[in-house]
Amino acid sequence: MYLPKYQITNTILKNVSLIEAAREVVENAALVPAWEAKFRRDAVIRTVHYGTHLEGNPLSKEQVERVVEEEELLPKAKGQGPRESDPVSPLALSPQPLSLHAEGVIAKERDIQEVLNYREVLKFIDAKGVPIETGYGRVKTDSFPYSLADLKEIHRLVSHKVLPAPEQGRIRQVQVIIRNKQNGEVIFRPPPPQAVPVQLDEFFAWINSNASISKDHPVVRAGIAHWELVRIHPFTDGNGRAARAMTLLVLFQEGYDVKRFFSIEQYYDQNPADYYTALQAASHHRDGEITDWLEYFTDGLAIELSRVKDRVLALSKDLKLKGKLGRQISLSERQIKIMEYMETNHGQITTYELTRVMRMVSRDTLLRDMNDLAKKGIIRKVGTTKSARYILNE
Repeated sequence: MYLPKYQITNTILKNVSLIEAAREVVENAALVPAWEAKFRRDAVIRTVHYGTHLEGNPLSKEQVERVVEEEELLPKAKGQGPRESDPVSPLALSPQPLSLHAEGVIAKERDIQEVLNYREVLKFIDAKGVPIETGYGRVKTDSFPYSLADLKEIHRLVSHKVLPAPEQGRIRQVQVIIRNKQNGEVIFRPPPPQAVPVQLDEFFAWINSNASISKDHPVVRAGIAHWELVRIHPFTDGNGRAARAMTLLVLFQEGYDVKRFFSIEQYYDQNPADYYTALQAASHHRDGEITDWLEYFTDGLAIELSRVKDRVLALSKDLKLKGKLGRQISLSERQIKIMEYMETNHGQITTYELTRVMRMVSRDTLLRDMNDLAKKGIIRKVGTTKSARYILNE
């Protein structure tokens, strides 16, 4: 049976503590409900962009956002969707990318398809289960057991129209090697194809075992899943994306979705050399020791969640507003944008600045928005209407 070899170091303990602290703040922030749609949307775009860019996709974050927005509008515009008379197969349960065109995006079809595919993977992950409380934390009702079928479906979505159909969601039957892109040197040789099914069975037996569930922290379990699936390299191509998506599934299923506000892919893509070096370094340990990798993995998640926590605190002023207002607050998209500007402008905005920031909104509508914020105790007005300044309450 597969048993990961690692030590709980001070670095891992520190990182997990930071992750827990950030999770606590984000999930209990007073203004979070009003910001959830915006934060979650931003996390989706960042995850899709950085997750594909890490593998060489050239689309910018702005182009990815346009592609995703157009794909999401298509079902509404064209009335697409399953009919009651349509037969339903297991593969039909996951939606398929709908378009290879997006306004203002000039790119190869493969590049756009990779973006659409990664978005579909996130939809698949989001649709898994309903959170419940258990003796070992918050999990989702269908989170156990994790299955090879989950991994295959994730890979099928990742590789849709990118790999030949016989390779989509299919365990490889050939030997693969990983080479250095600069000099062609072989840097990693995954297990032979005949060993892959056995090693996958052992991995899933471990991650579904009561011993691991009760002993290993969910964040550590996610990091181990990431490493082990990269090491096994179950598919001919697309292993990195499939492994990172499966990692996200473990985090989400075991209560560490953190309102789906984060994108660890951004951390990897900001310095891809560190990411691949950490994976390669772990592969050089003949005894399978992966402590160094887990330190890197937990460090990345701690940095990303701490960044999200700081943004939530800055935008919601949670610790002060929660005690002062004693309730959660509903804000419109316009009010959210106004407050974001105020946070970057020393906590204030003039009437003139307001009309510049919100060019497409009438002055009367903006004044109603500001009056509403003032009534909710979030801002206060100083001066007359024409020369007024609005200041965030401390």
